[in-house]
Amino acid sequence: MKVNKLYIGDCVSLMSGATALKGTVDLVCVDPPYNIGYDYGDGEYDDARPGAEYKQWTDGWLDAVYAILSEHGAMWVVIGDEWAAEVKVAATQRGFKLRSWVVWYYTFGVNCTQKFNRSHAHLLYFVKDEKKFTFNVDAIRVPSARALVYNDKRAAPGGKLPDDTWVLRPQDLASGFNPEDDVWSISRVCGTFKERVAGAANQLPEQLMGRIIRACSNEGDLVLDPMSGTGTTLTTAKKLGRKYIGFEISPVFAERAANRLAGVTRGDDLD
Repeated sequence: MKVNKLYIGDCVSLMSGATALKGTVDLVCVDPPYNIGYDYGDGEYDDARPGAEYKQWTDGWLDAVYAILSEHGAMWVVIGDEWAAEVKVAATQRGFKLRSWVVWYYTFGVNCTQKFNRSHAHLLYFVKDEKKFTFNVDAIRVPSARALVYNDKRAAPGGKLPDDTWVLRPQDLASGFNPEDDVWSISRVCGTFKERVAGAANQLPEQLMGRIIRACSNEGDLVLDPMSGTGTTLTTAKKLGRKYIGFEISPVFAERAANRLAGVTRGDDLD
């Protein structure tokens, strides 16, 4: 299986059949369907499976990811409230070690009519080995409030690691918001945004995936996205100088992702 390529097909079958990939992937980023009845358009995916069927499918891709991940590798899963706990339990049962449970609290939340508006997702960070893994501290440091707000000379000059809640809405700060502050605001990619892929029902921000890829891989490492969708992870990996492999079951989404990949080069700024 060649690197820097997007393959069309079922990710479980492709990962399970890729014997050359076993134990070689440095970072896997998974953004699975949340099984909440979301409309992906054009009948591309059934997002309302019976619970037992969704659980069985989840077990399948977790098994496949564990097999291809290197001993020092990491897996990040983006998931909603409904299945976050089940994914965490299923992953740990397979040997994954949970390092962080991050909450991505995004602006421009999803409007709901009979419950509180949906304005966050869960980012579950797992490793295979708790003593051997990549975590590039200096690549993701941010200035601390101690330095920016309080002008405290005790603040670390190199900044601090981000917290495990990645957001604060700009309008919540009376004095305004700076993207380099120690709270990290990342909006959903809404339909009116210039970086939105035409025809995409949903899309992760490149800045979100950029922090993950910078932290948990090095230049030249192999990043794999088994459910590539519109190609955000692959595009971000390419810009940041990583090798990549993507799988996508939908030919429609695969074409969109391929076009997006063709339009970027290593070293390009993230959207």
